Amino acid sequence: MTRIWPGKPYPLGATFDGMGTNFSLFSEVAERVELCLFDQKGRETRVDLPESTGFCWHGYLPDVQAGQQYGFRVHGPWSPDEGHRCNPAKLLLDPYAKAIEGQVNWDQAVFSYNFNDPEGKPNEEDSAGFMPKSMVINPFFDWENDQPLRRPLHETTIYEVHVKGFTAKHPDVPADLRGTYAGMCQPAVIDYLTDLGVTAVELMPTHQFVHDPHLIKRGLRNYWGYNSVGYFAPHNEYASRGEPGFQVQEFKQMVKSLHQAEIEVILDVVYNHTAEGNHLGPTLCFKGIDNVAYYRLVDEDLRHYMDYTGTGNSLNMRHPHVLQLIMDSLRYWILEMHVDGFRFDLAATLARELHDVDKLSAFFDIIQQDPVVSQVKLIAEPWDVGEGGYQVGNFPPLWLEWNGKYRDCVRDFWRGEDQMLAEFAYRFTGSSDLYESTGRIPYASINFVTAHDGFTLNDLVSYNEKHNEANGEENRDGEDHNRSWNCGQEGPTSDRNIRILRKKQKRNFLTTLFLSQGIPMLLGGDEIGRTQKGNNNAYCQDNELSWYNWNQVDEDLLVFTRRLIAFRRNHPVFSRRGWFQGRAVRGTKQLRDIGWFTPDGDEMTDEDWQQAYAKSLGVFLNGDAITSPNLYGQKVEDDTFYLLFNAHYEPIRFTLPPREWAHHWKQVFDTAEGGFLNGPKTRAARGKVWVQERSLVLLKKDS
Repeated sequence: MTRIWPGKPYPLGATFDGMGTNFSLFSEVAERVELCLFDQKGRETRVDLPESTGFCWHGYLPDVQAGQQYGFRVHGPWSPDEGHRCNPAKLLLDPYAKAIEGQVNWDQAVFSYNFNDPEGKPNEEDSAGFMPKSMVINPFFDWENDQPLRRPLHETTIYEVHVKGFTAKHPDVPADLRGTYAGMCQPAVIDYLTDLGVTAVELMPTHQFVHDPHLIKRGLRNYWGYNSVGYFAPHNEYASRGEPGFQVQEFKQMVKSLHQAEIEVILDVVYNHTAEGNHLGPTLCFKGIDNVAYYRLVDEDLRHYMDYTGTGNSLNMRHPHVLQLIMDSLRYWILEMHVDGFRFDLAATLARELHDVDKLSAFFDIIQQDPVVSQVKLIAEPWDVGEGGYQVGNFPPLWLEWNGKYRDCVRDFWRGEDQMLAEFAYRFTGSSDLYESTGRIPYASINFVTAHDGFTLNDLVSYNEKHNEANGEENRDGEDHNRSWNCGQEGPTSDRNIRILRKKQKRNFLTTLFLSQGIPMLLGGDEIGRTQKGNNNAYCQDNELSWYNWNQVDEDLLVFTRRLIAFRRNHPVFSRRGWFQGRAVRGTKQLRDIGWFTPDGDEMTDEDWQQAYAKSLGVFLNGDAITSPNLYGQKVEDDTFYLLFNAHYEPIRFTLPPREWAHHWKQVFDTAEGGFLNGPKTRAARGKVWVQERSLVLLKKDS
């Protein structure tokens, strides 16, 4: 007979204390909750949780140790018209499970309805044999002296990367560790990231996720992982060893190793929806525990789900226990797993209390006052697919944002679109039009040109159209308006001139990214020329189309990117902590902190900014006029630079500013000549500088 004591309602989930395990599950609608324990042969023992406190059903089992697999069965109302979908025939994952073993086997048994009669009686087939299992873990780990790095935001450079894809084909990672958490902390990988110069890796979803049945049928998988089912559990397929629960220890070791290399770990998290889909989706966890509490339902028709995400459902951020789940999850990853921040997928959904996006929603209020979560890096993807969901610039002051307007503007500028100069100036200087009025400073803007969703950098300059045929959706999926330009021919080409132009465009994009104010984010693999063959929605391509090809590295581009990141790091004028004022600063001989010039060397007028055809300008950045001190209160001084942008299809002869701006300039950088120049060319004030078509030239003040 299984011994069980009353236990405690909190913490929720399964908590092993070294002697036994406390279990607690929230369900306001439950009439009875069974804890289901599984032995190594899959045999099930059911025990009723004996206590309910504040709708948390709980019990303590003194004989249950770490490694125990378990699940729940919730007895309660089956009334879809009222939003209730309890079905004790369905084994349910623990929302607070710290580890999950196995994958969903897509049988009708994991659905609460019968395929031939979706509106009829509930499906009473037992789903246990087709379900993954929650697992009790041993939380103890030797972190040694690991501490949060807390790198200042203005010194941050983010590298967006996929745990599996980064090392799946890496020749210097042992074969049995490729594509795993352990692979991410191999010396060759750590050295690569350190040499590249990035300060943080932003890992695509590592919460336990599910592979959609329609993908499995087509021989595909949910590679990106935006289909979460376990908000406390590291995804088990990224563990290098098959030992149950080992993914937790391995994830911690990965974080520890990256921290030792001074690299922060940011997680891409998906709290806006779950893998259970809409009313025709499976019953895996939340749906069978308390459907009304966990999900936003259509007020006029509680059988159906509000879908602000395009995935079938949206979590109910209006319910206190859902907010608690998310906050407990965030704190767990910070305190127990030592991560340094989060990027919130479709974050506008989290702000929806009624219908509209409300930037003063309960979720933001709770984040703001939380002493743990408020102290890490918080990055919003500031949009969702619902009405009014595009919220770039509207998140509260604590938040950083993926700046989609930066991406769109920089792409349009370098492909030669009209009327881009004024917006380009805003984006290059940190997007003050979006962030300054809310009390934020330039690093609120996460600048990016490419990300996992869309073309890679190589494909951005190689394709006009998406080529997603491999996804099996007849090329209907993915973004149609990519703001890309193939430079004259679609896809791979042997045309030398087109290849030269594409290389230059890649340098233009990278240089603009790393010399802009704000936090740069580099899509992993862009620095080596990674291609997805024109697929701009490779979410289901868990294969060589998405994996990094380390046997075909563009060495010139890699070296260029390394030097560019180091250049930014060594010159704080490109990563200011405060906004440009555009006026003279005390102690700088009346020179302003920034100046804007026409190609003729004259200061820009309102009329110049409004010229639709203009695609070229000069930018003066005064290294003596950085008003914000460093973290020790000392004045920050840097070189003074002059940038010449020419997005026109013909070369332009620029005239340098008059002597009061500088007597002499050294030309140190030219994207038309491969980037950094071996021998700097000196130019006098009012001197002439030819800037080739679609090129960027950088000069440094010499005297």
